[in-house]
Amino acid sequence: MAGHRIYKLAFSDLYPNYTAKAERKGRTAAEVDEIICWLTGYSAAELEVLITPGNDTNLEQFFDAAPKLNEARSAIKGVICGVRIEEIEDPLMREIRYLDKLIDELAKGKAMEKILRSPQAS
Repeated sequence: MAGHRIYKLAFSDLYPNYTAKAERKGRTAAEVDEIICWLTGYSAAELEVLITPGNDTNLEQFFDAAPKLNEARSAIKGVICGVRIEEIEDPLMREIRYLDKLIDELAKGKAMEKILRSPQAS
């Protein structure tokens, strides 16, 4: 899947889709931000720059530059877009699908402790 066209999509163009999905289901942009920061290690200030309209940081660059991908992300399991996350071989596509899955869980009303794979939520 090297060079998949989604890799070149600007994160700032994708972000409003994540927040709109969450907000349609009664969740907040702040919760979306918390998920993104948890997964990638970006600070709130760094994320604010990345989501600024016109920022051309694409998904490949976004994940490559992530300060510290959360080790607990490997606990994210399930199906997204008809594909089991655990079976995705391409590392970048798997990272993108981890984020998609977390946003889906948020929109489905799952508690933040469970979404963020907190030990006490087990």
